[in-house]
Amino acid sequence: MFQNIGIPGLILILIIALIIFGPSKLPEIGRAFGSTLREFKSSTKDLISDDKEKEQSK
Repeated sequence: MFQNIGIPGLILILIIALIIFGPSKLPEIGRAFGSTLREFKSSTKDLISDDKEKEQSK
């Protein structure tokens, strides 16, 4: 899905985000998005490690 966006698409998305949220809110949104991705990544790693532990214990 995101493979076809390219640099012009990312620039367009950034400009639209600046217009909608304004420059003062953008860093806050970025931090929230980053922490959400970090939490999702750690939860996914936990699920994968739990599955591997269950397979090894069988």
